[in-house]
Amino acid sequence: MQKIAALINAARLRTLPLSISGVVVGTALANFYENSNNTLLFILALLTTIGFQVTSNFANDYGDGVKGTDNENRIGPKRVLQSGLLTRAELKRAIIVSIIINSLLVIAVVRQAFGLENLGYFLLFMLLGAASIWASIKYTVGESAYGYRGLGDVFVFLFFGLLAVLGSMFLFTKNIVPPAILPAITIGLLSVGVLNLNNLRDHVSDKISGKNTLVVLMGFSNGKKYHTLLLIVGFLSMLTFIILSFKTWKQFIPLIAFVPIFLHLIKVWKTKIPVLLDSELKKLALSTFLMALLFYVCFNIIL
Repeated sequence: MQKIAALINAARLRTLPLSISGVVVGTALANFYENSNNTLLFILALLTTIGFQVTSNFANDYGDGVKGTDNENRIGPKRVLQSGLLTRAELKRAIIVSIIINSLLVIAVVRQAFGLENLGYFLLFMLLGAASIWASIKYTVGESAYGYRGLGDVFVFLFFGLLAVLGSMFLFTKNIVPPAILPAITIGLLSVGVLNLNNLRDHVSDKISGKNTLVVLMGFSNGKKYHTLLLIVGFLSMLTFIILSFKTWKQFIPLIAFVPIFLHLIKVWKTKIPVLLDSELKKLALSTFLMALLFYVCFNIIL
């Protein structure tokens, strides 16, 4: 039971709502534009995304632990490898098992979406699934881990934003309309905001450990300015989408989620001690998830 509890800890369940936000928004877009709905496909897409996130969390724990980034200087929650709850071999086995499960889920979701008659789409999304698994692992694992070279933000934007939203929409409709890129940008930028907040919190220990996140490269003060830009552009992207697709005032309801997001931004600017930013991670992640849920209700149910 102790090992199971350690694996649950390593899975970091609090990160899962943010990870599925893109799928929720993409599914709503599919219904809004083409009245396309498939409950089984939606469930499989959610499970696949959760699988990617869990693999990423396992790999992040492993990679940072092996490299020594997770040490006594780290501000955030203790990791299972760092604290000795799991050995390297045990955590590596968990990563391998999660990869196998992810691979099966990718096959299931692609098969449900396209069948075997659309071989081109089938192969394309199998490749995208493989790329997602690779990205989940290579963030911190290996000598060429992109998270240690300031590229984590780019990959989070691409995979949590553009691929999650537009890819989910395409699974349902086999089509992508240009305006859909706007909510995809919003989800991507808010997801990057969560990563940036994590990097703001850990920038001192990351710098000591040689983990060159964007915050380490640009500095704490510039990291706050970058954080502000991410949230404001995310808001403007969603606002622009709502205006372009306007049918009823109810479409503005998702913007309610930006109230706690901007209150969070004020707190970030007032915070001088990095450790005090830890509680803000949950606020931004859950606010993003709230926006995705409100978007789903407005564009998938009400309209």
